[in-house]
Amino acid sequence: MLNTRSTSFAAAHLAVALLSLDAAGAEPVPQARVEVRGSAGQYDARRDDTSTRIVVTQEELRKYGDSTVADVLRRQPGISISGGGPGRGGEIRMRGLGSGYTQILLNGEPAPNGFSLDSLAPALVERIDILRVATADMSAQSIAGTIDIILKRKVRQGQRDLKPQAEHSNVFFSPSASLQIADKGKAMSYSVVADVRKGSFEQDYDQVEQGWDSAGRPVLLRKVARKNDGGFRALSLTPRVNWTLDNGDTLSSQSFVRVQRSDSRTEGHWNATLGDLPDYPNDRTWPDDRRSQLRSDLNWMHKLGQDEKLEAKAGLNASRVRNRQHEAGYGTAGERTLDRDVHNDTDGRGATLTGKYSKSYASGHQFSAGWDAARQSTDAARASRELQGLAGTPVRDDRQYDATLHRLALYAQDEYAITPRLSTYLGLRWETLRTRSAGSDFSAIHNTANLLSPILQGLWKLDGKQDQLRVALSRTYRGVDLERLIPRVTRSLNNTEVTPDTAGNPALKPEQAFGVDAALEHFGGHGEQASLSVYARRISDTIHDDTRLVAGRWETTPVNDGSARTRGIEFDARLPLRALVARAANVDLHMNVTRNWSSVSNVPGPDNRLAGQTPLTANAGVDYQFGAAVSGGANFTFRSGGPQRISRTTGTYSTVKRELDLYALWKLTPKTQLRVTAVNLLAEPATEETRYGDASGSLRKTSVYPFSAILRVGLETQL
Repeated sequence: MLNTRSTSFAAAHLAVALLSLDAAGAEPVPQARVEVRGSAGQYDARRDDTSTRIVVTQEELRKYGDSTVADVLRRQPGISISGGGPGRGGEIRMRGLGSGYTQILLNGEPAPNGFSLDSLAPALVERIDILRVATADMSAQSIAGTIDIILKRKVRQGQRDLKPQAEHSNVFFSPSASLQIADKGKAMSYSVVADVRKGSFEQDYDQVEQGWDSAGRPVLLRKVARKNDGGFRALSLTPRVNWTLDNGDTLSSQSFVRVQRSDSRTEGHWNATLGDLPDYPNDRTWPDDRRSQLRSDLNWMHKLGQDEKLEAKAGLNASRVRNRQHEAGYGTAGERTLDRDVHNDTDGRGATLTGKYSKSYASGHQFSAGWDAARQSTDAARASRELQGLAGTPVRDDRQYDATLHRLALYAQDEYAITPRLSTYLGLRWETLRTRSAGSDFSAIHNTANLLSPILQGLWKLDGKQDQLRVALSRTYRGVDLERLIPRVTRSLNNTEVTPDTAGNPALKPEQAFGVDAALEHFGGHGEQASLSVYARRISDTIHDDTRLVAGRWETTPVNDGSARTRGIEFDARLPLRALVARAANVDLHMNVTRNWSSVSNVPGPDNRLAGQTPLTANAGVDYQFGAAVSGGANFTFRSGGPQRISRTTGTYSTVKRELDLYALWKLTPKTQLRVTAVNLLAEPATEETRYGDASGSLRKTSVYPFSAILRVGLETQL
């Protein structure tokens, strides 16, 4: 294993540990979630919790000066970001799976509709908990795992922290600033974090469409050169107030507010060397998007005794989206042949009420039980005006939709340190989901799902000090986002099999999964650690997108279809060089590799992976302390690509992604430091394909997106 005298690679150390486990001479080690911990510095959640947990600390959140939480997560074990690029968003994936398989929580509760980690600045976050296995006190909507974002909580007396920053590339520029103000008195403390940012971009990219007939002969080859430019402005606030009442009860209120506006302009010009031009050989689009989000929680905690307490939390959330898209199509001579103006208005509202009773026993036994109730609703309106040709009367198409989700859950969980080496976690969660969808063009549709989620986890400290084994069994599910229940059609400009319209499906029902996880972990005396973990899931009622011809236009709709299996293996290691050489420089090495496999029963293979699962992700990095005032480091990220079958007729292809990041930190004064980061230094372009094929032939769209390196410069000062 990783020890003070070995110089082998971390995986070799782990293999040695497997062959040399020694159960003798164990010393007591604190067990999971025990309230009496001695001191915070002695407690390591990843090592001591019975439930598998990785904590992303403030140091990791700040290290590379990332502009979004999504950028921070892409360097963490088992997590990848699909599409996009640094600072450009993308879907968060654990074990290669996103699209609802990875649960995103905000302060321990499901994030409200419309929430995105691309919109959350690290300056607003206290820490991030990554859980590979579900726990009963959180929603079981976590087939791949859970990412829990904990907003800023800690309060320092007289705190005034200011962090201006700017990032720049040859296609993008974004200045930003965050300010945290906090103070505390005898009975009250408060904290307010504000983050404001602005950005502008200008980028060109190419798309190619190719077609073949049923005999495989080429029949289409056309290309479009696109120009895209625009900008955004955003303001985020996370105020928190804590009170200690005369009877010892505590009240805390925390809110999250975000307001954002973005607009862009896109134009494309087609040329064809084989086959016909599209319906609109030249096109222009002007999207304008305004979004606002509010979430506010009030938490009450009452101690019933020394080791017994009762907690209750009430929360409200609201969101508002006003999206306008103006599209114009032009003929080869420049004449306008289409003028379409679409307004999509979406309003979301929700309320939550949770309660929890917990009791700790001197024997290392902890019990808790509680409830979780929520209501979420979404109202959507679509107003469209379309004029075909140079003259005539515009055609209006106005529709309204609404969807509602009611959730009620009851749970109980028990953690027991049977011996200093062996601890168990038993959890049971019953959850009922009731959804209703209705619209101006269809009658109300109701769905009900009752989900029972037993969870068993065990932690066995093999030698009492360094090596330990984890095993878990769980039943989880993937819920249905309210937006996907609304059959609102979003029309594409040039409608084809590979650029279809999109619509929701009010008949969707949750996927359910049974899973098993196991991990062997090693923790050394100098901070070195290694983990080898495996997992497997069996999933029913899987959801995938189905593309078909509807009323003369191609349309993609999500459907439940068949079952799926997924499995994987992950290796994660961290090695301070001082663990090998006592007087070695203060250098920390870290790496992680995750390999995933999956298949969907009703989608023909090969490459019939579940939800576009990322097969392989890897990270390798180094951190170096040059002295008391200067530190730096580097991180290399790899994400595989390849072909993937989505349905019997559709598929995708993506290239691999390689990213190299560097950072340096100078402590200029005891209260001021300068952080400089170079992100995505390799600047590799990304190629993505969408494919369609049936008995009549096939069509393929290829998009090539150039990326560039990003330079970030930030000043962090305490006022």
